[in-house]
Amino acid sequence: MISIVIPVYNEEGNLHELLRRIFTVMEELSRPYELILVNDGSKDSSLPIMLKERQEHPNNLRVIDFNGNFGQHTAILAGFRSSRGEYVITLDADLQNPPEEIPKIISLLDSGHDVVGTIRQKRKDSLFRRYASRMVNKLMNKVTGFTLHDYGCMLRGYRREIIDIINECGEVSTFIPALAQKFAVNPIEVEVSHSARKEGESKYSLFRLIRLQFDLMTAFSIFPLQAITILGGIITALGIILGIAGFFGHALNTVLAGLVITCTGITGEYTGRIYQEVRKRPRYIIRKIYEEDNNE
Repeated sequence: MISIVIPVYNEEGNLHELLRRIFTVMEELSRPYELILVNDGSKDSSLPIMLKERQEHPNNLRVIDFNGNFGQHTAILAGFRSSRGEYVITLDADLQNPPEEIPKIISLLDSGHDVVGTIRQKRKDSLFRRYASRMVNKLMNKVTGFTLHDYGCMLRGYRREIIDIINECGEVSTFIPALAQKFAVNPIEVEVSHSARKEGESKYSLFRLIRLQFDLMTAFSIFPLQAITILGGIITALGIILGIAGFFGHALNTVLAGLVITCTGITGEYTGRIYQEVRKRPRYIIRKIYEEDNNE
């Protein structure tokens, strides 16, 4: 059985075409499947559209309705917990991940791979976003020790054993592709096509993208803490050398001030993460699950 999990946030302009194409692809595969849509606090008509589609496909479509906006990865985690399939496929609702690529991922899962990552080819994003993504991918691989080539593409496939392990993880903030890679035994990456967004706009502003990278770094590595320790030692040695040589300048003071601020910020990131964990607040709150055994 195939479970398809899709987080939805203000995607009223894309949902009808998205679902039509997914149903077409899955019917052609002739394999049992379920589609799980997680409404992540949409403020437009996304939820009514999903519920109408559910009435037309009651045996294959379920809707999880959050009582607020908890974020893309949190919505996917809720879908994981609700999923029943031996394979679980994730993708975004913006149609930039073509549903027609799903059979390619299923085929690789059939061949024995436990995690199937994807690499977007000929991306239809802005030049700035493409280059920023490349830089982030390289930086994240250095920091985390992983070898992922495209952290941003959510069109991915997972076997049930990986999903079960992820479901056992209790951290408040996480990054699913990296988390799955950490537990994978036989992962693989495959090239997939990429489409331009037809309706709506990206939910990831520059600030949210930066925030996501901080989450990724602090969730999977202590390298930033180690790096500032090493840098602190280097600056200290440099200060001693300059002191012996009799050079005390404003430049050195500026560098030291910047270093202190950076160290404080990085340490604060880890402290804040600990604070989030010890509060033990729920990751998300579900208002209602619309499925076959309840009435809308």
